[in-house]
Amino acid sequence: MTLSLAACGGDGDDGDSNQDGSTEADGQITLSVATFNEFGYEELFTEYESLHDNITIEHVKADTADNARDALRNSLGADSGAADIEAIEIDWLVEFMQYPDKFEDLAHAEVEGRWQDWKVEAATTEDGKLIGYGTDNGPQAICYRADLFEEAGLPSDREKVAELLEGDWQHYFDVGKEFVAASDAAWFDSANATWQGMINQVEVAYQDPSGEIIATTNPEVKALYDAVLAAAVDDELSAGLGQWSADWNDGFQQSSFATMLCPGWMLGVVEGAAEGVDGWDVANVFPGGAGNWGGSYLTVPAQGEHLEEATALATWLTDPEQQIKAFEAKGTFPSQVEALESETLLGSTNAFFNEAPTGQIFVDRAKAITFQPYKGPDYFSINTALQDALTRVDVDGTDDAQTSWDKFVSDVEALG
Repeated sequence: MTLSLAACGGDGDDGDSNQDGSTEADGQITLSVATFNEFGYEELFTEYESLHDNITIEHVKADTADNARDALRNSLGADSGAADIEAIEIDWLVEFMQYPDKFEDLAHAEVEGRWQDWKVEAATTEDGKLIGYGTDNGPQAICYRADLFEEAGLPSDREKVAELLEGDWQHYFDVGKEFVAASDAAWFDSANATWQGMINQVEVAYQDPSGEIIATTNPEVKALYDAVLAAAVDDELSAGLGQWSADWNDGFQQSSFATMLCPGWMLGVVEGAAEGVDGWDVANVFPGGAGNWGGSYLTVPAQGEHLEEATALATWLTDPEQQIKAFEAKGTFPSQVEALESETLLGSTNAFFNEAPTGQIFVDRAKAITFQPYKGPDYFSINTALQDALTRVDVDGTDDAQTSWDKFVSDVEALG
């Protein structure tokens, strides 16, 4: 990633100037928080405002993570326009870690030991600067439509579904063949959504720690690409709905597919898209054993006018107590060590998902994760190109698997 480091003119006025509307003459402060998807923060913002009479929070919510990333790149490049707190997704964290001077150092004694070690290490520079506070992680389970399973003659009870799906990716696809033979619905939503679970089980996929791009020569990447497209297109297991598209959202209402990969944060997305649809449940199982998809951080861009207040808010939002509340609101699974032992978390259920014990399920899924894949500075760009390759075959139908792969190779080579 290359930021356009355009200089911004002039020094800012003092804190009482109200130049950008963020500070009123009476000492009132507006803090902007930029997020995407579902962080579960809406009620927390209200709570924080009630605890701080001088603070008003403005929530800037992007419709997709991609758009949030682009907006932050533009703001950092111009040294202007960033929110006081900016959420960053783990897949593009490394890109922004290349510009540590653009962010406040958030390391301080109050937060030491708050997160799992790997979560902190991912956001820490070589010289010890902490760029972001961990929000959620993405341990994965399988969300499924119990009613569609039952209609197709498959077990629908979540414990039996977990037994049914235990195994590798090929087993997951084989069960899908059995399902589609007896149903009008597809087995999963799309190849590119399923890809996210598969690639996050590869320890070094696209770029090695030396910086060398290996995406087009890594046999694991090509084998998974072929496997997911064979299942999606040849075996007709995919609904062909590009994830996050309008058609994908409509697919929830039209019962277009029976299963999907579900990191904890996806529960809120499903509940929103499938509002009014009965039958969704969660099984404590994942093809290949386990995997983490996503998880984010809160950062404080150095260009802000209220760095101390923004840091205090980010600290509070990522406190274990607040992360439990966010989980209860939207299913965002906490990354804090203390939160993982919370009785509230372990005993949490989700009414929309047939009262599934989602807290215990995702704690189990998190404990099953044995490593975190390496993601270099070009990870996001390469994975986007790979997703585009899958979409050309599975959603658009403009290419076969090999011609689309060849285009992917060209796209990667163009990265330099």
